[in-house]
Amino acid sequence: MTQPLRSLLHASHLLAPDDLAATVAAHARMLGVRETVLYLADYEQATLQPLAGAGVPERQELPIEGTMAGRAFRRVEGVHRAAEHRYRLRLPLLDGVERLGVIELLLRDEPTGDQQDELRAFVSLVAELTVVNDAYSDIFSRLRRRKTLSLAAEMQWELLPPMSFGTDRVVVTGGLEPAYDVGGDSFDYAINGSTMDLLVIDSVGHGLPAAVLASVAISAYRHARRNRLDLPGIAVEINAAIATQIGVSQFATAVLARLDIGTGRLRWINAGHPEPLIVRGSSLVRLPHCPPSRPLGLQQTKPDCCETRLEPGDRLVLYTDGITEARSPQGEFFGEQRLADFISAAAAAGNPAPETVRRLMRHVLSHQADQLQDDASIIIREWRTGTERHLQP
Repeated sequence: MTQPLRSLLHASHLLAPDDLAATVAAHARMLGVRETVLYLADYEQATLQPLAGAGVPERQELPIEGTMAGRAFRRVEGVHRAAEHRYRLRLPLLDGVERLGVIELLLRDEPTGDQQDELRAFVSLVAELTVVNDAYSDIFSRLRRRKTLSLAAEMQWELLPPMSFGTDRVVVTGGLEPAYDVGGDSFDYAINGSTMDLLVIDSVGHGLPAAVLASVAISAYRHARRNRLDLPGIAVEINAAIATQIGVSQFATAVLARLDIGTGRLRWINAGHPEPLIVRGSSLVRLPHCPPSRPLGLQQTKPDCCETRLEPGDRLVLYTDGITEARSPQGEFFGEQRLADFISAAAAAGNPAPETVRRLMRHVLSHQADQLQDDASIIIREWRTGTERHLQP
């Protein structure tokens, strides 16, 4: 480890979150960087917001579409522009495969191969420090919001896992809209050894009551999952939590899924929810018929668990009806086929899963003329596509 990295790591132990930008800039100068600016993506992943600090040049927010910094974010790659004695490099800020934003570095000349490696290691450490310090402060959460979050949306965002996660065999990424006013839609996932669990949920109602219901349901889901219950047992626990804690006639539709990452064996339970989809190459593949059980909160018996086997390269899609039932001003539904076609085209274009979901949510919003009539959430899980390393810069 080089001296600048050791020095920044040492400084991080007593680092105040609002000093992050200035501290990073000071340590970057030890690497020959003249200017350093950190940008974080807003909740909608539509803009990049600059993080201010002492000694950090002032910058305006940047759209993710149509800018050099946005390209670094979208494509998860370094983007540079060279002029005489000025070499501007933009790199994605990544926590694993989760895109946090972009870092802009201004150098005098193009860095050598060894210098590039050192800069990338430095940027990786900066990304980790951003995640760590976010847990201690409101600085980054305030920066990321372009407008006020509703209380329901605040609850939902605090409840969510990281929006993207990946290994060399599986990638999962999710999306949620309307980002600043979502109520009852949510999702969760976890990977434990060779098993990956997924949940997508749509709580009855809107606003705060729906967010409270979703919070209870997901907490019950995590509690049962961590107690190593099977899928039917997990559904029973969520059902009981909603029925006893929320009350009569309150419910949530959901899909609970469990994948064996080694074999592709997929088991799932459909609790009154839209059927999961598989996108295989350019084709929409329907899962074997799985009789849906009643929604969670209304079940009276343990639900049945269905099973199939994925093929390498499959993309499993779990979503709420706010996606497929998004209606254009002319009354046309977005629909399952349009959803599958979009995902297939994005894969063919080489878009990684996080960028596919970001673009999809923009496309769904556009289909409804930016006026969602219902919450919309989605999870895409890719299994052994061979493109996992494309999520690295």
